Amino acid sequence: MATEVEKLESKEEIVDSSVEDNIIDEAEEADKVADADAVEEIAETKAENKDSLEVEFVEDDEGNRRIKPMLDYESISNTADIEVPPLLIDQVIGHEESVETIKKAAKQRRNVLLIGDPGVGKSMLAKGMAELLPPEVLQDVLVYPNPEDSNYPLIRTVPAGQGKKIVKANKANAKSGDEKKMMITMFVTAAIFVLGLMYQRIFEAIIAALLVIFISMQIKPKMTNSAPKLLVNNGDKRFAPFMDATGAHAGALLGDVRHDPYQSGGLGTPAHERVESGMIHKAHKGVLYIDEIGTMSMKTQQELLSAMQEKKYAITGQSENSSGAMVRSQAVPCDFVLVASGNIQVLEGMHIAMRSRIRGYGYEVFMKDYMEDTEENRRKLVQFVAQEVKNDGRIPHFATDALDEIILEAKRRAGRKNALTLRLRELGGLVRSSGDVAIEEGADLVTAEHVVTAKRFARTLEQQIVDRSIIQRKEYSVFHSSGGKIGMVNGLAVMGDRSGIVMPIAAEMAPANSKNEGKIIVTGKLGEIALDSVQNVSAIIKKYTQVDISNHDIHVQFLQSYDGVEGDSASVSITAAVISAVEGIPIDQSVALTGSLSVRGDVMPIGGATAKIEAAAEAGIKKVLLPKSNMDDVMLEKKYEDMIEIIPIETIEDVLENILINGSKKERLIKKMREISGAVT
Repeated sequence: MATEVEKLESKEEIVDSSVEDNIIDEAEEADKVADADAVEEIAETKAENKDSLEVEFVEDDEGNRRIKPMLDYESISNTADIEVPPLLIDQVIGHEESVETIKKAAKQRRNVLLIGDPGVGKSMLAKGMAELLPPEVLQDVLVYPNPEDSNYPLIRTVPAGQGKKIVKANKANAKSGDEKKMMITMFVTAAIFVLGLMYQRIFEAIIAALLVIFISMQIKPKMTNSAPKLLVNNGDKRFAPFMDATGAHAGALLGDVRHDPYQSGGLGTPAHERVESGMIHKAHKGVLYIDEIGTMSMKTQQELLSAMQEKKYAITGQSENSSGAMVRSQAVPCDFVLVASGNIQVLEGMHIAMRSRIRGYGYEVFMKDYMEDTEENRRKLVQFVAQEVKNDGRIPHFATDALDEIILEAKRRAGRKNALTLRLRELGGLVRSSGDVAIEEGADLVTAEHVVTAKRFARTLEQQIVDRSIIQRKEYSVFHSSGGKIGMVNGLAVMGDRSGIVMPIAAEMAPANSKNEGKIIVTGKLGEIALDSVQNVSAIIKKYTQVDISNHDIHVQFLQSYDGVEGDSASVSITAAVISAVEGIPIDQSVALTGSLSVRGDVMPIGGATAKIEAAAEAGIKKVLLPKSNMDDVMLEKKYEDMIEIIPIETIEDVLENILINGSKKERLIKKMREISGAVT
């Protein structure tokens, strides 16, 4: 930033030597002094932000720089010294408010709707709720044949563990019946062979014997047909049952009756033996968890709602073309607690009555994707690492320097200042990858070097795509990282959640196709928000350039934006490219920028700041213009710190001051813009 002040001072000297009119000289001097003050203020702000953002390093005995410990590890040497809570609910990290709500819901057996991003712990909360449910007398469910109506099987509930004994006793009785049947079959078969020998009819005797054996195998004794079937077995459960019905079809969720190809006579299978319980019945007195409930069909949601209201649900065949559709059992108990989850879009596909029932008889919880960066929460992250090591069971424990790297990565993935990510499923993937690296090297503990190595090769698909696209775009000169070009700017975008990419944007002004008005024409795969942000650019152009664009069309192209562009973070880049094209001032291609722009010319914050800056560094960009309010969000990896300079910006004037190549046109434009801004203010 000192070099920028020196450049500014040199420009002042040139103006002093060339100005002849005293009045103009005084006005320009005043503007330059204000400019210098603004630059110095930005420099001071950047220095303050850098101090607050920069990770502290210390030197070891060998003179190597290492991250200063994030925590005081006096009480532990590695994660083996950390005690993992026995209850799942106590293993949930960073969702204290949600945990309290779950505890209330479990105590009163209320339904819960969890809304949040993938990987923040929704299913873990649901499983933990099953452990917290008040003690209930679990039951086994048996289905018996109905002697009066075979298509209406009878249902009986018994204490947990008794159902298996009842079925076993009936099987023992049926076994004795099978033995009698076998003896009779053997006697008849022997008699047939004897008669065949007596009357010289051996072939006919063999056919008759096989027919008798086949019929004997198909016909079941009456005692076997009357034996009950165990539908739900809770004999081995210590806690309330937990059933994950995510993606289950109607038969698996609500129960079904299998098709009988014979359907009649002694060859048919009794109706009660074809009855299959659903997950709603197995979750009786427990928790039924359904993720992405909005993807379930409306008919299934209606049936599920009926089961919730009645606390019992009869089992019938789900297919109209199956003989099972003729069978309908007595109502089977299904008094469960529903825990539904999904992202915010899942509400669109959710039955309105289902959500109303959850609201009326339960709680709706919106889960966070980050937590504050405090010492207490850092210790919770350390506990999380210990939990992942224990649950995996195949990776070594983490040393303290590896824990520091995990905490640092949690800060980076949060994408905002003073925050730690709560997308712990992805962070757990890094923990396991680091353990795999340590195992491969034969290490007893996972160290910081193992974590750094794991981050390098265990990258997301988006990150791998970005790396290859950078190489391809460089080879074919899709974007440039040096020199100056008119109407060409290097914008920055995010692919996926945390993968940055350089997005070159080109602008050109041409005579209007319409005699009535000029238009802004955009090419590229843009989303609705991105298109709206482009329209705001025209207000900035009219305000600051004072060029009559009614007779001109402004063309804006997002080069090779095959994956689409969404959001308004490119509005600053578009404005810079258009002003460059209108005024004929080249843009420094070694500078990339990102930011949202208001119609008044103020630069607004954006998301994915860290990923965008790192992508620029990988592409060979030397400077990045970043909204000042995003400076505290930046958490660069160590290898990028010396590769790129970050310049905070607050207004469109700041943008053009830093991205346009110096010259008389630039000076006149900046001066004119500051005069207009002062008059408007």
